[in-house]
Amino acid sequence: MVDLFAGIPVTSIAAAVPWYEKLLGEAAFHPNEVEVVFEAAEHRYVYIEQKPEIAGHGFLTLFVDDLDTRLATIADRGLRPASEETYENGVRKAVFRDLDGNEIGLGGGPADA
Repeated sequence: MVDLFAGIPVTSIAAAVPWYEKLLGEAAFHPNEVEVVFEAAEHRYVYIEQKPEIAGHGFLTLFVDDLDTRLATIADRGLRPASEETYENGVRKAVFRDLDGNEIGLGGGPADA
């Protein structure tokens, strides 16, 4: 088994949490005053950490089973991707940018098309 904690630096934890809740759903836990953890999948977490000196330089991509359903759920929470693309092999990627400019991509295979 593999556990994953992928971190994204943000300027303000208070400002970032509502945006990440729209993208990833309710926070899993708050380990301290400057970090908030979201569960992307079992044993796989994305956390945001208040680190203004490096905020805006993070990027990650999460692959999901049903990209269209995930995008619809996120849209229902009021967030839309900044861009979407389809690669030659049919893999799709939707890119979201948080308030600091960090890039969070959601990808899915050609079966979603």
